[in-house]
Amino acid sequence: MSDEKQQDDQVDQADQDRDDTQDGQDETPEEPQEVHAPDGRDAHEKGTATVEEPDPKVVLGGHGVEAALLDDWRVMFDQLHARFETGDFATGLTLVDHIGKAAEKADHHPDVDLRYGFVEVHLSSHDVGGVTSRDVDLARTISDHAGRLGARAATEKLQVLEIALDTRDLDAVRPFWAALLAYDTPEDDDAVVDPDGRGPTLWFQVTDEPVTEADRQAAASPVQRFHLDLRLPPEDAERRIKAALDAGGTLVDDAMAPRFTVLADAQGNKACVTTWVGRG
Repeated sequence: MSDEKQQDDQVDQADQDRDDTQDGQDETPEEPQEVHAPDGRDAHEKGTATVEEPDPKVVLGGHGVEAALLDDWRVMFDQLHARFETGDFATGLTLVDHIGKAAEKADHHPDVDLRYGFVEVHLSSHDVGGVTSRDVDLARTISDHAGRLGARAATEKLQVLEIALDTRDLDAVRPFWAALLAYDTPEDDDAVVDPDGRGPTLWFQVTDEPVTEADRQAAASPVQRFHLDLRLPPEDAERRIKAALDAGGTLVDDAMAPRFTVLADAQGNKACVTTWVGRG
């Protein structure tokens, strides 16, 4: 097997391994736990609910969130994300004020990023480590406020960036990166994460790739230690992949698409485009 082919296989396998680790967080319960659709919610508000109340502690997978008909929101790992185009700062500030009041009333608090021209909101139930009906309910309220203000949901601009580092020994290198970046080290993940959610997650791929200077000199091709993983909404992944290919990229592996697709630039540096599809 050539060194380049071996590298491709190891990148693919490592991404598969990380996907499998995350699947446990994204799985949809086998028993129906879907939140009610808007007409069911309206019936509940009128005192004639026909849909059983969802368990607020049950983590919803991608399919569970899709069943909630949240057009403005997308599942991104263990969170719901939305971006509302406000057009100016004042409208964004008004929207943030409404979000704050709704969050206090629900006793459920999102992460909110206010910029000139848009507001981005992330929702998650931290006590159970994923998206629950509590997030779905607050997402609906936030969308209602955004709609009344004329703010457009821009789902095509949502993305989450992660960085992957190849290593022969996870335990040997993770403490260094946690200390350098002032990141946390979750016990249930092969990564270090920003406790404030500002920087990208850095996760570690256990690999047999050559990692020392002597190894590199012996290798037939350059070794890529870092690569980027880009999580996108499923409907945007194909468009982004096409744009990358049109810009001179090559398709390395799409056997697991749309779960993940491996691309490379003109010099062979790889990146992965991932979605929640195929994870539950």
